[in-house]
Amino acid sequence: MSKVLNQMPNLSRRHVLGFAGLLGLFAAMPGYARAMATGDFALIRAQVEDYVASKKVAGMLVSLGFGAQEAALIGAGNLALDIPTPVDANSLWRVYSMTKPIAGMAAMILVDQGKLKLDQPIADFIPEFANMKVLTDPAKSLDAVPAKTMITPRHLMTHTAGLGYNIVTKGPLLEEYNKLGINPAAVSKTPIPGFPMPAPTPPIDEFARRVASLPLVAEPGTIWSYSIGLDLLGYVIQVASGMELGAFLQKAMFDPLGMTSSYWTVPQSEVPRLSTNYAPFAGALIPIDPAQDSIFTTPPAFPFGGAGLVSSARDYDRFLGMLVGKGQLGGTRIMSEQTALLGMSNLLPNTAVTKGTWVEDQGFGAGGRVGLGNAKGPAGTYGWGGAAGTVAFVDHVRGIRASGFTQYMPAESYPFQREFPKMIYDQLQAMG
Repeated sequence: MSKVLNQMPNLSRRHVLGFAGLLGLFAAMPGYARAMATGDFALIRAQVEDYVASKKVAGMLVSLGFGAQEAALIGAGNLALDIPTPVDANSLWRVYSMTKPIAGMAAMILVDQGKLKLDQPIADFIPEFANMKVLTDPAKSLDAVPAKTMITPRHLMTHTAGLGYNIVTKGPLLEEYNKLGINPAAVSKTPIPGFPMPAPTPPIDEFARRVASLPLVAEPGTIWSYSIGLDLLGYVIQVASGMELGAFLQKAMFDPLGMTSSYWTVPQSEVPRLSTNYAPFAGALIPIDPAQDSIFTTPPAFPFGGAGLVSSARDYDRFLGMLVGKGQLGGTRIMSEQTALLGMSNLLPNTAVTKGTWVEDQGFGAGGRVGLGNAKGPAGTYGWGGAAGTVAFVDHVRGIRASGFTQYMPAESYPFQREFPKMIYDQLQAMG
């Protein structure tokens, strides 16, 4: 492989270490598919096993596939420190924000069906959003002026609607979000020290009304700001399709793709497959959501399009396989190739500023980060990570799909997400 690298003088170190750039490079290498077929993966296995042996995590699983080939699985450890069940393709993981690309692609299915347009006002579906206001000084007050631009589905799926998120928003607006239960996420049945408990999240229709009653942090279309956009998009999907988000996804995506282990509420019969979520603290793992009494066994206020799914490596790989297949998997097509590619393309408004954000010098598509063919990642890459350490992406140009699963919060506690592509790079280098 070093010979191949020497033939690519224009690749900078930032290309090599970029999240999606690595995988784009790998897929272009001669013999890559043959290397995948060997199933060795010794270096990936060593690093995964080190995470487990050092008790940084209870279990970890990496899934890596090329084209239509079956994914290779490299795993170690168990569902929990106190549950001696090894992790495997059917283990269940809280994927949190990896729900966002799924919700984004659900909206793209409606675009494909002509029931939704990327740039139509969401006020067509939720009238309360017809007259939004924008904060004049988000850090200090709720003073606001009328918005000049109507929020659209494009804004919602690319985090450019000007909506907040209680994991990033600060100031008076955060207080209002917490007071009104605008917190579409579940972490634990038990209060976590240092984290205030917001009011209960209301049903989706009331959730939307409460969001519409509050000002925006920025004029729609002007800045990238991580948000509840995909959760609100779930209600747009509901109104446009006539089915709530969970039912629509089941009919339009999960059933056709054979995704049989993706849940908004984990049935009691499937709890034996569920992992425990931990918080690393002072060298120990503190269980914050034990599998046996997980908050994900309790129905949420509504299916959270931004962070609500529990899924398996097998299921998520089928979703990724559909993306690599540009809208189809195993002969079953759920959207046109044109629409699938559109959803994985850069949908950011031309007016949106990303400098200083998580996606600086990158694009954003239907709920996921998009590579622009620069040092941050090649064109054709699309994906996102989750709050409990999971990560997934595809490179639809080169036929790569990759995902990693483990459970700890916050995700920044360890470099697993950040170093995920380098781990794969080292392995492929060893394969020659």
